[in-house]
Amino acid sequence: MKLLHDTYLMFSANMRHILKSPLFIFINMFQPLMYLILYMPLLGGLGSVPGFTEGNTANVFIPGLLVMQAIFGCAFVGFALIDEIRSGVIQRYLVTPVSRSAIILGKVLRDVVILLAQCILITLAALPFGLTLNAVGFGLSLGLYVLIGAIMACISYAFALIYKVEDSLAPTMNTLTLPLSLLSGIFLPLALAPLWLQYLAKINPFSYGVNAARDLFVGNFQSSNIPIGFLIIGVMAIIVFYWCLYSLKKMAN
Repeated sequence: MKLLHDTYLMFSANMRHILKSPLFIFINMFQPLMYLILYMPLLGGLGSVPGFTEGNTANVFIPGLLVMQAIFGCAFVGFALIDEIRSGVIQRYLVTPVSRSAIILGKVLRDVVILLAQCILITLAALPFGLTLNAVGFGLSLGLYVLIGAIMACISYAFALIYKVEDSLAPTMNTLTLPLSLLSGIFLPLALAPLWLQYLAKINPFSYGVNAARDLFVGNFQSSNIPIGFLIIGVMAIIVFYWCLYSLKKMAN
């Protein structure tokens, strides 16, 4: 199938570029690791507070931390695309027979593969801090992080294709990521928030992803949060991908 072949070619080309500087993968983990080491111990006294699964603060905090990594780790990938636009790389792709969808998919696939590696490493680093998890549930939660990362990457690429300059992309992505992260309950369960904040969080699709990830971590497969989370995040991923593809095609015309 041409799309799969083209996507593989684009993914390979993008991965080769990243693997030339593998240190980037670990540098991007610095912020979540600092939250793990310096922030999570502050939650130790909240074990009896409603919203903390079986009194285990790590099982509540780490899934949210991984969602934060998916949001912030993929939110600024558009800067590299702007550099490729400026240097003419994207324009050269556009005059080849390669599928337009593959150009986007190859980049997004590269981004989520890096994200997966980071999520696994962060989870392993959290085990000495008291994290316990269901192996199957954790595996399924990785799918959620992939979808969230793909959403942020597509949004970042779409704005990069629209703006074509870093000065506009940076404030736009910062403006989006702050409310998306704060209203998703990544640090503390939204059950602790006042009602007005809980209602406001319901319009944030990532809050459903966080709830689903927390239930998956402890193996609570009967929870309705899981299918709802996958459905909402999955639909949003499809929508922003086609928006990103539309932005690419519009630039090509």
